[in-house]
Amino acid sequence: MTATGLARLEEVIDSSAVAAGLEASLPSGGRPRQLTVRTLLVGMAAAAADGRPAHLTRVHQTLTALNEADRRRLGVDVDWHAGPHQLTYRQVEYTYGLLDTHLAAGNHHGAPGEALTGVVDALTEASVPDRYKHATTAVAVDWTDLETWAQPPVAPGRPSADADATWGHRRGHAPGAKDELFYGYYPQAATMVREEHGGPVPELVRRILVTSCHLDPPPAFAAVLKRMHDNGIPVGDVLADSGYAHRLATHWALPLRALGANLIQDHHPHDRGRNGTWSGAIIANGNLYCPATPTALLDIAPLPRAATDDTIAAHDTLTREAARYKLGRITTNDPDGYHRVACPAAAGKIRCPHQPQSLNLTADHPQILTPPQHPPTCCTQQTITVPPAVNAKTAQKHDYPGVDWRNSYTRRSAAERTNATIKDPATNNIRRGWCRLMGLTAITLFLTCTIVARNQRIIDAYETRQADDQRRQTPPQPPATRRHRRKTIADLTNTPP
Repeated sequence: MTATGLARLEEVIDSSAVAAGLEASLPSGGRPRQLTVRTLLVGMAAAAADGRPAHLTRVHQTLTALNEADRRRLGVDVDWHAGPHQLTYRQVEYTYGLLDTHLAAGNHHGAPGEALTGVVDALTEASVPDRYKHATTAVAVDWTDLETWAQPPVAPGRPSADADATWGHRRGHAPGAKDELFYGYYPQAATMVREEHGGPVPELVRRILVTSCHLDPPPAFAAVLKRMHDNGIPVGDVLADSGYAHRLATHWALPLRALGANLIQDHHPHDRGRNGTWSGAIIANGNLYCPATPTALLDIAPLPRAATDDTIAAHDTLTREAARYKLGRITTNDPDGYHRVACPAAAGKIRCPHQPQSLNLTADHPQILTPPQHPPTCCTQQTITVPPAVNAKTAQKHDYPGVDWRNSYTRRSAAERTNATIKDPATNNIRRGWCRLMGLTAITLFLTCTIVARNQRIIDAYETRQADDQRRQTPPQPPATRRHRRKTIADLTNTPP
């Protein structure tokens, strides 16, 4: 651990302002503890920055490996009545046990309590420098698997060494890998991503959450985003995969819209295409469409990964054509979530006999040749009111799966890169055995320190890359050349031997 890296980690711990409060909350009496909470957190983060696993022995090794001045300043080396004394492993274990017991008191059925979430939120937010806190309001969210060191129970109902861990499910994305069960936790993270039309930003983790696998991840993380919003951090675009989008609207979509967030997410196959009607308009892919919309335009699926240029061009043509039949929004949501939409013919996007003025449009506008014989409400009125229950789960910022949605959704890969960086064998690999302490509090504390160290690496890599890009954009200066005296042929021929 370099002096600069140690100073940055200490700055994060101090700016989070959690060490003093925790120190005051721990029991005291008898001989004072040599190891303070601040030094313990610095040691945990420094061990993660060095790529060490989350073991208390590695925390002790990291602290005792510092130079003498840092050991004295952090209280690793002290003077006792019998002479100099260096921190022992038992003292690390003792202080950590007190901290674990204090923070675990508020945990409830595999969910972190208020004390633990406060420490995690403060440390994670402090790892984001002030110069990047307002760089973007968009985040990409995702969850992954984290196996506990404890063995699963041998039979249902039997106890396990890790009482907080439960059975979870993980998908195998590698070639030949299959979905499987694991015993442990679901960590989730919100990663900063650039705005749709903004410049690049470092992909820093803004919030994390660790819960037992029996708890549904999306509604649990919706509460984390609400806390972030309540702390004065605006929530803009939220990018998520179909695992979040397929949940009940009351568990994910509606709470986030109440925060002012814009959802950009992939629809689950069960939510794609037509899903009923409202006032005669067809509900499909998060929008309302004209009753006479061609069926082929309502069942457009997202592009496959290996799509060719011709396939992409044809897909974009279909999505643009489908947008002509969409009932366009003409008002924002009122305080109760209601808004109004206009008939596409009344809006001048298509020609329809039920809207005679639309027949004056040019021939390049689609025409409804077989309008409904008994026009529904959406055809007899130019606008209709849409309650929040309609498309509550599937409504998005952009039309799904159009080109605008696709270009915006590509930012979600930042969440995948976050999971990759904390499972990288070259740095911090949180696979089974990474942490041999058990319990929700132990896993959460060490993962938080790992995220703090990971954010520092991301900042260094980002700023180095930005400096290199700026250097490449600067035009090179021509090399300085010496001026040589010019000699002509006459000069050479008239030169005496």
